[in-house]
Amino acid sequence: MSSMRGIDTPVRQRRRRVFREVADLAYHSQNLKDDMEALPYKIVDYEESQYWESVYRDRAIIRERIRLAMGMSLRPENRERPGHLTEGLEESNIDEKYYEPPLMQVIPSACNACPENRYEVTSSCMGCLAHPCQEVCPKGAISFVNGKSVIDQEKCIKCGKCKAICPYDAICHKERPCKAACGIGAIKSDRHGRAIIDSDMCVSCGMCMVSCPFGAIADKSQIFQLIRAMQSGHEVVAQVAPAFVGQFGPKVSPEMFKTALKELGFAEVYETAIGADMGCMAEAEHYVKEVAAGNQDFALTSCCPSWSVMAKHFFPETIDKISNELTPMVATARVIKKRHPEAKVVFIGPCASKKLEASRRTVRSDVDFVITFEELTGMFEAKGILLEEIKAMDELRDATGAGRGYGVAGGVAKAIEECVKAYYPGTTVKVEHAEGLAECRKVLSLAKAGRMNGCLIEGMACPGGCVAGAGTNIAIAQAAKEVEKFCGTAEREIPAEGTGQGAFGL
Repeated sequence: MSSMRGIDTPVRQRRRRVFREVADLAYHSQNLKDDMEALPYKIVDYEESQYWESVYRDRAIIRERIRLAMGMSLRPENRERPGHLTEGLEESNIDEKYYEPPLMQVIPSACNACPENRYEVTSSCMGCLAHPCQEVCPKGAISFVNGKSVIDQEKCIKCGKCKAICPYDAICHKERPCKAACGIGAIKSDRHGRAIIDSDMCVSCGMCMVSCPFGAIADKSQIFQLIRAMQSGHEVVAQVAPAFVGQFGPKVSPEMFKTALKELGFAEVYETAIGADMGCMAEAEHYVKEVAAGNQDFALTSCCPSWSVMAKHFFPETIDKISNELTPMVATARVIKKRHPEAKVVFIGPCASKKLEASRRTVRSDVDFVITFEELTGMFEAKGILLEEIKAMDELRDATGAGRGYGVAGGVAKAIEECVKAYYPGTTVKVEHAEGLAECRKVLSLAKAGRMNGCLIEGMACPGGCVAGAGTNIAIAQAAKEVEKFCGTAEREIPAEGTGQGAFGL
């Protein structure tokens, strides 16, 4: 499937604009209700609604985006009076608010009701004499009309044989992009043919959101509440996921980024890779003592919440195989809370599903806020902080190369494998890694069937790993290169034996 990732499309510009404006409200508004009501008019100029056929539809969609960006829910569109834009504002104008499910939502007025799955003959059809499309169709769904092929949609079984054999590439396969991106079939249709998300199946990876060319899917944000927490005098400490490198411009070094975060108001900044270092040592030990010793069939990593929630949903028999280690986010948060007992912790990362993880009751006391790189960009812009002009005043060297490598698909398994080789010489490590939920399901099916025994299996919901998360700013290949460079600058390649600690022995 083609990907729009890393391209600055109008959809992405709109998302970014909404985050910037919502952050600006939190920082500067004197009359929140009025300013929020005025925002759709500020964003969508009456003279030039360039994205939709009508300025009114454009503003209606922006209103829902604003609500989600402020951590509120969509207004029901089937009510005669859906309520004001600011309805429920009081509950959101606070410094502590957990994400209320569902996290991922389709804005109905923005959905294009795309065809879910159909084959169509395009104007490229040459009406050739061989007519191979008709010959290979198992259901006789293709006929010749006025010298061109026509597909009878009632008979078509969507097998794709006609498309594969056409010598002119004249048959196209139309697929709903959000549905194609969802590896677990959580996208359904309502009675109008618009997309809806089955929240019982959804694991909040956000791949549907970044694949919709109409920007009809959005997730909730906590930027507004995070800014309120900083304004209320709380000590707020940031932990940044390793995928942050390169996300804020090619000239912005990790040290400049840390200084910029402090300028934004964070009391201190840590690498989430500290928690990854702690985890990979423990998981290496577990692999050697349980899987390699033959006490357990296989082991599953736990750091990607979408992957572990999917495993628990669809393959409940694997629950005891999922690592019991804390995820890097939670492990790092606990280190921070030990050092800063009064602080609120914000995880800054590439990931939508970390929002879901942080709202679990067991994690709430550790992680207070989760925001994405994209949302953080809105905060920097609203504050007028130009990262490329920052003079670096800080160092960022908490973690090892192994922990930093967690940001890229295959990095978790590689880190654990390196620890096993270094500290348990002679142990053979069998590694499998899957990226994208469809591939993850396949691997889990094979494991269930006993075909993955002895393996350490790493699963990542996003194809490419965390660098491909829904909240990232740059192209995936470029981000992966940046993480690799960042791993190379670490003082140690792997954590010290028996400690699960990084460069600073945290």
